[in-house]
Amino acid sequence: MKNIKIIFALVFTGIFSSAMASSDTVKIKTSAQCEDCKERIENKLNFTKGIKNAVLDIKTKEVTVVYDLQKINPDKIRTAISKVGYDADGVTADPKAYNKLPMCCRKGGHD
Repeated sequence: MKNIKIIFALVFTGIFSSAMASSDTVKIKTSAQCEDCKERIENKLNFTKGIKNAVLDIKTKEVTVVYDLQKINPDKIRTAISKVGYDADGVTADPKAYNKLPMCCRKGGHD
């Protein structure tokens, strides 16, 4: 009986550890400028499959993303940000999406 409890505890710990290891965090520099940008990027990312949480810091222009390693990767996250109209690290904003942004959300919009 004691051995069964030990085996059960080891199996449970292994399952729990593998579930915890399936997520990671990445910080991505964006071209966001204001609260509207923040809302737009966070909404897009938080409704993207595989992303658990996304929070953008306007002061640093960095979005911190917690994501599922099995469903998405940092390059796809950068592409998702680009498709909203913003630069993401080395990925340039999609021109069509960028042109749809309000003037205040475009580069230099708050200068």
